[in-house]
Amino acid sequence: MAAVITADIVNFSLLPLTKGKKLVTQISTILQDYTFEFYRGDSLQLYCKDASVALELVCKIRTVARKMNSVYDVRASIGIGKVNTPVKNIKTAGGEAFVLSGRTFEQLNVQNLQIISGDEKANISLQLISGFCDYILKKMTSKQAEVILKLLEGNTQTEVAEKLMKSQSTINKHARSADWNEIEKLLALYKQIIIQFKLT
Repeated sequence: MAAVITADIVNFSLLPLTKGKKLVTQISTILQDYTFEFYRGDSLQLYCKDASVALELVCKIRTVARKMNSVYDVRASIGIGKVNTPVKNIKTAGGEAFVLSGRTFEQLNVQNLQIISGDEKANISLQLISGFCDYILKKMTSKQAEVILKLLEGNTQTEVAEKLMKSQSTINKHARSADWNEIEKLLALYKQIIIQFKLT
């Protein structure tokens, strides 16, 4: 089992050319250890051999977009299933995870995040996680997103304060108002479901 992320950048056309390139570069840096491809400038598809990291990756690329300005975001669908291995090129890759991700992405409407697998029971929990996670990310301000991205990268609040040259109380305030504790719980629950339903 693997995960495939299909995504695009919301309001990408509003970005000046230099800022648009910068955003794509920052997202590419986060995804550099994975097989992915940008197409049409603002859309991408990514293959994760380990399905358990997919939600964290989506959270990272969405906070990258939102820290630029809260007008910007990333719509994404995560499809979990089998792929026709080995995946060396996104264009020629196929399998259940690609089909689920692509089909679900086309159905995205109000919600900017959906997670789906081939297991109907797992999907009940995955839909709840994606809905709650999307709600948190959608209301995140650019300052909050900057802090959350650093925390998602594994930094402590003290380290984030040092890197962003802000007081620890300011970092703590942004983390709390951005619901960092809930994000951590959702990521842990997502990983637990992947293991429980043997979707790895």
